[in-house]
Amino acid sequence: MSDTIQKRLADLGVTIPAAAAPAANYVPFAQSGNLLLTAGQLPLVDGKLISTGLLGRDVDTEAGKAAARACAINILAQIQAATGDLEKIARLVKITVFVASSPDFTEQHLVANGASDFLAEVLGERGKHARSAVGVAVLPLNAPVEIEAIVELK
Repeated sequence: MSDTIQKRLADLGVTIPAAAAPAANYVPFAQSGNLLLTAGQLPLVDGKLISTGLLGRDVDTEAGKAAARACAINILAQIQAATGDLEKIARLVKITVFVASSPDFTEQHLVANGASDFLAEVLGERGKHARSAVGVAVLPLNAPVEIEAIVELK
């Protein structure tokens, strides 16, 4: 088997889930030209948040990184739903990582690495991206992390 995104996912033991349906009045992704933009993805596994609360109060940095990784997997699920094939990714342009955190928490960038490291590992050179990591007061459903992505398609 050649070195494909699916092979890298399999090597990591990751199965891409069905894409989550929107929870409100929005679409899960939108395409403009060759750019695909995803709606914010929460750290859902089997339809449930893997953790809740604020980083620095209820959730430690390692659990936050795991939540960011789960968000990244859900981003890939949306891309797969939009394109039918992850190999249509030309490159990951940017991710924005929202980290619900206590006022004194300053490791948003480390939490974001949970997604960035995973996406770079799975997508290879196509996974190198620009990024913003932003601390916020609260996220939907009391999620600790939410991530949106901009992807260039082939």
